[in-house]
Amino acid sequence: MLVGFLLKGLVVGIVIAIPVGPVGVLCIRRTVFSGQLAGFLSGLGAATGDAAFGIIAGFGLTVVADWLLDYQHLLRFLGAAFLLVVGAKALMTEPAPVPRRQADPETLARFFASTFALTLTNPVTLLSFLAIFAAVGLTGKEATLAAAAVLVLGIWLGSLLWWLALCLGASLWRRTLSERHLRWINRGSGGILFLSGVALIGSLVVRLV
Repeated sequence: MLVGFLLKGLVVGIVIAIPVGPVGVLCIRRTVFSGQLAGFLSGLGAATGDAAFGIIAGFGLTVVADWLLDYQHLLRFLGAAFLLVVGAKALMTEPAPVPRRQADPETLARFFASTFALTLTNPVTLLSFLAIFAAVGLTGKEATLAAAAVLVLGIWLGSLLWWLALCLGASLWRRTLSERHLRWINRGSGGILFLSGVALIGSLVVRLV
């Protein structure tokens, strides 16, 4: 039974991670301009954020869930502000012709923390996890702590596998790019992140008005 929940979690983790939103763009960007490890740790932060939502939903931490949902507008605004800053900085900065082989530990830790926090700024994901857990059979007698823990572990591993594959692909792709290509990728990724922040703020304004 637990093996089944682990396999289901792997599939769910991959499916959740596959859509390339702002976090995916950020991971690809960091892989291209700061190296493979930087991109992977960014993906690890996103996977850990997804696992945190899974823990909250799977273990019934309603106090934490209610707090996140109560402050979802503030959290989403903070996420939008982060995207605006990162996007604007990218648009105003020329990329280095050769990425750093290894970023310093402080920068790597910041990469992990930023994508982890950015993932948590969308607490509505909790509702998706509740629906997913019901769909994979984590209900009734099956909803034990062990089953929930294994399912969340599977989600984390599945998400991590996707980010690892994405970063490896982006790293191989980076070797084929010229400086002109890098400038366009820098502007394109920066523009996507900035516009994502604008769209997020716009959606918040519409909801609050």
